[in-house]
Amino acid sequence: MAGISKWYVIHTYSGYENKVRDNIQKVVENRGMQDRILDVSVPTETVEETKEDGTVKEVERKTFPGYVFVKLSVEEDGGTYTMPDDAWYVIRNTRGVTGFVGPESKPVPLSEEEVAGLGVDHKTITINYEVGDYVRINDGPMKDFTGTVENIDVENNKTRVTVSMFGRETAVETELNQVERAVGD
Repeated sequence: MAGISKWYVIHTYSGYENKVRDNIQKVVENRGMQDRILDVSVPTETVEETKEDGTVKEVERKTFPGYVFVKLSVEEDGGTYTMPDDAWYVIRNTRGVTGFVGPESKPVPLSEEEVAGLGVDHKTITINYEVGDYVRINDGPMKDFTGTVENIDVENNKTRVTVSMFGRETAVETELNQVERAVGD
């Protein structure tokens, strides 16, 4: 298969999301389909829940109850994407799956913007700089400006860089991957 992969959404019975994920992962492993079904995800978020007695407890909740996300290796043909028949069959016939999300249950892949907005695909960012380093901004409206890193907030994917603009020191907030160590530092 070509190196193209797309995320799809599967609709499941409510409460069966983890079971569906586990069953698909088991079939992928048993049948050696790791090159076709690349990832299976049930996005969750941690929220604080206050009990009646006033105690606060952290609870993990499903971000999209009733849905499971699968990343599949696909073929592209003129802007349309086709998933392997065996991958479709395995997913569609997994207990608890009611179908793919799309018109008439025809699978439609998520766009890159949707994937980023939903937070399904977690990308690992390698940071080659630290607080106090001289860096260059490599993307965004401040592209090609250089400055000093003042703060790194990995949890929120942000860094604050002080750059010289119009003869004044100005703090600029960017995403972690928009900054790189300046050459020669």
